[in-house]
Amino acid sequence: MRRVETTRGSVSVAVEVPRTARPTAPVVVVAHGAGSDMAHPSVVAVCEGIRAAGYPTVRFNFPYREAGRRAPDRQPVLLECFRAVLATVRTDERMRQRPLVIGGRSMGGRMASILVADGEAADGLLLLAFPLHAPKRAGTERAAHLARVGIPMLFVQGTRDALATWSLIELLVSALPGATLHPIPDGDHGFRVPKRRASADAVLTDVVSTVTGWLATLGRDPQPPGSDTTPGDMLRS
Repeated sequence: MRRVETTRGSVSVAVEVPRTARPTAPVVVVAHGAGSDMAHPSVVAVCEGIRAAGYPTVRFNFPYREAGRRAPDRQPVLLECFRAVLATVRTDERMRQRPLVIGGRSMGGRMASILVADGEAADGLLLLAFPLHAPKRAGTERAAHLARVGIPMLFVQGTRDALATWSLIELLVSALPGATLHPIPDGDHGFRVPKRRASADAVLTDVVSTVTGWLATLGRDPQPPGSDTTPGDMLRS
């Protein structure tokens, strides 16, 4: 575990580079959602799966979670923290020459997308449960900036996500060049599905295989990684 300095104090950052990582394998930076932190099972499980497939991963806390607060920081603070973490990645000898994929769960993914729309360099954008709108307030205003994103995007989205009406997220992604939408049938914002539909482990396996398959298409990692991922904890928001 390392520390990265921000204007609101230092934050914890977990950098994990598997021994099996090929030199061209992208490093994947995953930010947490508004109600969780870098140690949340949903974040850890996805990162473990990605790493088992041979990709370096980076997890970090936003300042409010590092300080033990529940209310998220204002957007400029979140973005500044994300930028500081990316600067650290770009100076790390093990990662600085690799392609860079940034994203995260819900709020964390949205912050990554805003950074890229505003000019932050990256090779791919990973959006897990993108928060398209507030509950019961369907709309696409939160995604207006995505039209300025010119890199590949992967959306992994539950079809009954209260923060992303399925018909709206389908329409949005279909209009974005280079964007891919992967559905979690009957999944909610935390990718929970009815037990009759699928187990939590099966959902996690699907999410990880989808993400690693997409990573393998990003140009400089030509051979798909192995699929020896062991499902972990249930994905929760």
